[in-house]
Amino acid sequence: MTLTYDHRAERRFTCRPFAVLFLVCAVLASLTGAGDAAQAESKHEGYYYPPPSSEETYVARVDTMPEANRRTRIAFVTGLTAQQSQSAYPPTYHLFAKGDGAQKFILVSVDRDKYSTLYQLRALLAAMTALTRNTPLFQDSAMPENLTFLDLCKLMGVQEIVVSNGVAVAHRINIK
Repeated sequence: MTLTYDHRAERRFTCRPFAVLFLVCAVLASLTGAGDAAQAESKHEGYYYPPPSSEETYVARVDTMPEANRRTRIAFVTGLTAQQSQSAYPPTYHLFAKGDGAQKFILVSVDRDKYSTLYQLRALLAAMTALTRNTPLFQDSAMPENLTFLDLCKLMGVQEIVVSNGVAVAHRINIK
């Protein structure tokens, strides 16, 4: 009696349960949104900044502009970067717009000795308010003197900002 062993039949048998399991996991992840959030975080956390040690939710005083989109947010970051490059001094931080819709801003210090505490990072955000107060976005609002950089971010449709010293401190701000 001769036995014939067909590897293709075995592979079909072992691959199908794996494929079904993969498909079920993918469907569940897409329904819960867990895969997107975890994947987006894994791209930035540990690459641009350490894991955030603190987090807050900022409730903005303004609504997102109807015309705010990815291009608006990237243009803002590009304009700020151009402004920094014209300075006589090197920048102490960099701002990045990340995510599919560029709805996440990452503000990272490039000077090891600056912004090493949460208080210094908040001071950086206050300085960003002063820098951006003369922008048309601020000036076109009803009371620009009462708005902050975080409000400006909300106007542009930014949903999250992470500020970090780029070494050991990171703080996440969810904007509502």
